[in-house]
Amino acid sequence: MNRLIATSIFLATSSGPIAAQEMGYGESEFINSCAPCHGVRGKGDGRLATELQTAPSDLSLLSERNGDEFPYQLVIAIIDGRHIVPGHGEREMPVWGRQFLDSDQSTFGATGGEAVTQERIHQLAEYIQTQQR
Repeated sequence: MNRLIATSIFLATSSGPIAAQEMGYGESEFINSCAPCHGVRGKGDGRLATELQTAPSDLSLLSERNGDEFPYQLVIAIIDGRHIVPGHGEREMPVWGRQFLDSDQSTFGATGGEAVTQERIHQLAEYIQTQQR
């Protein structure tokens, strides 16, 4: 129920060109937050990929690399920052959970902000799952 409320609040307050294109939230968040490094298709070929010390992962291979099962909980942990990304050293990948939470709490308060942040992360992970080969 909290997830549904958080999604409703977030979607009701979302605006801008991407929302206007009727793109799903997970896809629009991916385009805005992940594609600059991972590329639009998640293959690690984003416009900023060459600026990183370690090449971004090809996210379309996550299931293949995990015995044909999408590692949903690991993806969530990496996005929100609880899991250190091997090979990144000082973690070049932003801790999206913290960035989302700061913004969401300023809009929805402590409890509402946490719920919205968790929903954003889940929507993003679900979109990444659709990119699997």
